[in-house]
Amino acid sequence: MANCVLIASDGDALLVDTPYTASLTRSLIAAAQRVLPTPASISRVVNTHANGDHAYGNSLFPHADIISTDANLDHLCLEPAPEQLQTLLDNCQEEKPFDRYLLAHFGRYDYSELSLTQPSHTFTGRLELHVGDTAVELIEVGPAHTAGDLIVHLPDSGVVCTGDILFIGDVPVHWAGPLSGVLDACQKVLDLKPAVIVPGHGPLARPADLRDYMDFITAVREHIHSLHAQGLDVQDASRALLHEHRHTRLGLRERLAVLTSTEYRHLNADPHPVQLLQLLDSAVRLTPDCVPTSVPARHRAPHRP
Repeated sequence: MANCVLIASDGDALLVDTPYTASLTRSLIAAAQRVLPTPASISRVVNTHANGDHAYGNSLFPHADIISTDANLDHLCLEPAPEQLQTLLDNCQEEKPFDRYLLAHFGRYDYSELSLTQPSHTFTGRLELHVGDTAVELIEVGPAHTAGDLIVHLPDSGVVCTGDILFIGDVPVHWAGPLSGVLDACQKVLDLKPAVIVPGHGPLARPADLRDYMDFITAVREHIHSLHAQGLDVQDASRALLHEHRHTRLGLRERLAVLTSTEYRHLNADPHPVQLLQLLDSAVRLTPDCVPTSVPARHRAPHRP
């Protein structure tokens, strides 16, 4: 699951990212109400980027100011709306490998109560806020994971929320790139000298964990560039990268094919918009072992006539 962060001070509260479903968002709101002093409520929401697992819950904060970067709107045009994703899952056929993959990873969630809610306040560069007497710095670092990534810095407590600039525990997936942009964004996090780093996914991290992650991204980037220089097309380069993958402690290795496609798009100066589902479909086709042979009943999307 994606990480969300609640910042509260002096009767004011801000939420960094919102959950993936209505039920998860309501659970988060209930948990927040148990710890927020009366009459504090979440008056502002910051989206680190536009992926649904960080922004679908926006619609359950109808009175909040929702903040993101200007460029975040560019990725929002590419991201399926909750109802589109629900329809896609409802129409999945288990005899199709890609559909089984989608059901295994997304079929457990119900998106039917959500609607796409765009940011009400956008900015470019940096935006300084205060939550009560707590300083909050929003720093644009995209394009990297998506077109409009931002990080959230709490200078008084040495905390940085990275969104999906950083994944802990799995191979990352980056849709916009280039990977040099991801590395630059990571360096901006390190430059803030954080004590604690909140990744988009996975447990809390330290600067040493981020440096290890940057070493991994650097190695993947150099490998992709070498394969491109040898004249391999994106499919063959993806196969080579997948075959030589040695980081078995990292899950979701099929994402290496997405990283290859993302980097090739920049190396080839491809002007076409990113096709998220096509990228994922291609990655799954290259890694048939990542597709379950069947989908447990609790992971099947409910049929709606």
